[in-house]
Amino acid sequence: MAAVSNGYRALWMRCPMDAVPHGCGARWSRGALNATASRTREWVTGTAVDCPLSPSQSLLFLGLVAAVCLGLNLLFLTVYLICLCCCKRDQDPETKRPHSCCVTWMAVTAGLICCAAVGVGFYGNSETNDGVFQLLYALDHANQTLTGIDSLVASTTLQMQGGLEQHLARLNELLASRGDYVQTLKFTQQLAGSIVLQLQGLPAWRGVSADLTELSGQVAYVEYYRWLAYLLFFILVLTVCLLACLGLAKHSRCLLVTMLCCGLLMLVLSWASMAVDTAAAVGTSDFCVAPNKFIMNQTDDEISAEVVHYYLYCDQSLSSPFQQALTVFQRSLTTMQIQIQGLIQYALPLFPTAKKDLLGVQQLLNSSETSLHQLTALLDCRGLHKDYLDGLIGICYDGVEGLLYLGLFSLLAAAAFSTVICAAPRAWKQLAGRDRDYDDMDEEDPFNPQARRIATHRPPRGQLRSFCSYSSSLGSQSSLQPPAQTVSNAPVSEYMNQAVLFGGNPRYENVPLIGRGSPPPTLSCPSRYSPSMRATYLAVTDEHVRHRGDFPA
Repeated sequence: MAAVSNGYRALWMRCPMDAVPHGCGARWSRGALNATASRTREWVTGTAVDCPLSPSQSLLFLGLVAAVCLGLNLLFLTVYLICLCCCKRDQDPETKRPHSCCVTWMAVTAGLICCAAVGVGFYGNSETNDGVFQLLYALDHANQTLTGIDSLVASTTLQMQGGLEQHLARLNELLASRGDYVQTLKFTQQLAGSIVLQLQGLPAWRGVSADLTELSGQVAYVEYYRWLAYLLFFILVLTVCLLACLGLAKHSRCLLVTMLCCGLLMLVLSWASMAVDTAAAVGTSDFCVAPNKFIMNQTDDEISAEVVHYYLYCDQSLSSPFQQALTVFQRSLTTMQIQIQGLIQYALPLFPTAKKDLLGVQQLLNSSETSLHQLTALLDCRGLHKDYLDGLIGICYDGVEGLLYLGLFSLLAAAAFSTVICAAPRAWKQLAGRDRDYDDMDEEDPFNPQARRIATHRPPRGQLRSFCSYSSSLGSQSSLQPPAQTVSNAPVSEYMNQAVLFGGNPRYENVPLIGRGSPPPTLSCPSRYSPSMRATYLAVTDEHVRHRGDFPA
């Protein structure tokens, strides 16, 4: 394989991309160019190789390969889920335990792979965008060069055929009395016609410039939406990963189901992205291995092969196809300037009225000389060849490298979402096992979180009236006699049972003083209770103690 020039070599991706099975359009183009040991390029006629697949069919084949990989991935996940369900069913119910550690590590692994995939994807997207924009800049600069060539040729031709002929026609009328001067003017007109003939022999770049403008617009349009689509894809990947972590952290079945559905969708999108990136990388690598043949085939109807070959290789040993035309242009222009300078020197003193036309012709010739220098610089191969190399380096180095990184991103994203899908059933089993353990607990256990949740939703039962309100209603009963003071030694379990009965909230404020072993009002707050209230409290306490003696707890 011959390199395009000394400044460009095929990228390192040639070997892995060539290893990908696809059409043999690249193989056909690789035989079209050859370089000798002295780096002198020789044109070798390319011979077609029998190819079982066309380029479009080969790209479709790569898409089918990605579809097969997606099917195998889904098959693996299906087998995994079936094996997981069978293993759970065969286990003894008494030995089933949620594998929280396994779920945690799977979630951490999926998160790390997802973050790494997004980082690689951002880098690849940026590299591809940089390469494409370098190509667009080279296309625009080359388009300006070609447009400048056409503009200079058109303006110079117009000066020679329009302005110069008008001045020469008036000079023929003014200098008609001098035959030698008229012969000089006719010779000058013949030289101007020769210049016009040489300019018309130059290639017209109008069609190529229009094609480059259209190509640049299409590439910019596709690149903008490609870059935006991948940026949204990265955001979607991060969102789904965050949703998966949130579902596992909050133990929400709704989030787990959403995570599973989104994971399947992202898995399909990842493999689709993988197919597009691989096809684009392989197709671009085929162009980058031997781009000269492709350019020759695209321009053979508009530009001669000699001109295209001159710009593609830009070898110093090759002569310019425009050398003869530019040499004739320069010699004719120099001769015309000498002739007009002689007329100004000798005819102007005799014919002062011819001064305006002679100076006009001289100004046109000076302007044409400036155009000749500009045209020579624009037609030189170094300018367009540099743009050509810049475009190749942009698309074949940064562009293809970015596509390969995007393919790696798609592969890592598929692995991450496969891990998420594998973790979802285990997390679901973990939630089911936790709910089953809650159901096995005693509802009367005050330390059962589910019992506390149920108690908060139950309608409040009638609570015992506080001591102050109860004693205030019975304070006028003088028939009650204060019995002997007793102190209750009720166990803690009785207090907890009373706590559940009186509202389900184990707080001392909601439990009456009776049965708690609390001191009588005389000891707790002697300044707030009257003697009748203390007597009532002692009577009720004694009755409660006798009641406990009849029905032991």
